[in-house]
Amino acid sequence: MSKALFVTRHDISVFTAANGNIDNDKILPYINQAQDVHIQNYLGTDLYNKIQADIVGSSLADPYLSLLNDYIKPMLLHWSMVEYLPYAGVNIANGGIYTKNPENSTALTKEHVDYLIQKSESTAQFYTRRFIDYMQSGVAPSNFPEYYSNTQADMYPDDVAENQTWVL
Repeated sequence: MSKALFVTRHDISVFTAANGNIDNDKILPYINQAQDVHIQNYLGTDLYNKIQADIVGSSLADPYLSLLNDYIKPMLLHWSMVEYLPYAGVNIANGGIYTKNPENSTALTKEHVDYLIQKSESTAQFYTRRFIDYMQSGVAPSNFPEYYSNTQADMYPDDVAENQTWVL
């Protein structure tokens, strides 16, 4: 089965703080990772595969198209940034692992990068909560039966948008 990414590098540069100079080979692996790890987690295997197949087959239509544009893309954009930011200034090549510092620039501190990751994660969690609320509003069973049809080894949709810690 061919794989379709639900967002593009252009979407990332338009709807996040990332600029348009990001190379495809630098950002696409993290879009793919965020889609596999986070989006599939919240959609579940069956709905994820349905949207994948419809995109590949050029047959994605409403209500799935609206779900993708209104809920899934905003989640994926920000989860992609969460995955990308730790590696944004890092190059891994045959010569080793290094950072590149263009002229007239200053590398951010680890604390600043961690802050940007936290901000992206907070935004991603907001959009994820919106998606979960929408899917639990009673619309999903009739419009998106795949959301509830996972069996056996399939991933079931996670209905919690953030990591919660226990406080005793």
